[in-house]
Amino acid sequence: MTPAAKPGIPLEIQPFFEAVAERKGMGLVALDIRGRSSVSDFLVIVSARSTRQAIAMAEHIVDFMAARKKKPLGKEGLETGQWALLDFGDVVVHVFYEVVRSFYDLEGLWADVPRIRPEPSSNEARKDSPDEEDEDGENPEDEDEDGENPEED
Repeated sequence: MTPAAKPGIPLEIQPFFEAVAERKGMGLVALDIRGRSSVSDFLVIVSARSTRQAIAMAEHIVDFMAARKKKPLGKEGLETGQWALLDFGDVVVHVFYEVVRSFYDLEGLWADVPRIRPEPSSNEARKDSPDEEDEDGENPEDEDEDGENPEED
């Protein structure tokens, strides 16, 4: 039985998002690198709170995809849990121990590509442009919790 398509999440990455959600991954994002790389179409990046969780999450993703008849072309880093890389061809998954993720900053290396994130309140996704602006032309990340830009004081 095929699960229903989720609006805003390309079909290629939906099962990866599901597998990560089952293991409570943090900071889940997919980078849409179609047309930018000959290696892959998507990079799925997720963090774990511990190396043990990173290993368990990476192993779960492999098992989850195997149940869907998709095996990785390659696996690296499963032994240490610092950074596990799972190459599924059109999708490459990076499972990081959270401290290691910020050090390597893959999102920064691909700063100009669209991002796909699951919505926190639902299972739908939001596709962001790299420098998304809200209705008033401001970058929402520059605002504090009251919706004001602290640099304008």
